[in-house]
Amino acid sequence: MSFITGTTLLVLFVTLLLHTVDLTLWHHLSWFVKIVGVGHGIVLYPIYMIMCFNLVLRFRLNVGLLGLMLFAGFVPGLAFYLEYRMRMKLYPQGLPKK
Repeated sequence: MSFITGTTLLVLFVTLLLHTVDLTLWHHLSWFVKIVGVGHGIVLYPIYMIMCFNLVLRFRLNVGLLGLMLFAGFVPGLAFYLEYRMRMKLYPQGLPKK
């Protein structure tokens, strides 16, 4: 879920950078930004928050990690790094076999 939420945040960030470079491009991308913005902010990020809270409860992690995971939904690119670090912390030998 963090990859999907992080990807939509990166897409919004890139379109914001394109907006600062060329203002006429904004008129062509405004419908796209509205759709991705609603998808990220209203649909995906609340699901991501619930899943982070569930992860913290399931593995009995520190509340500070919950705050860092929730903050990753606001900083472009941080979700990918945090996903990698949490996987290394929770499964240092690799993912368990089923």
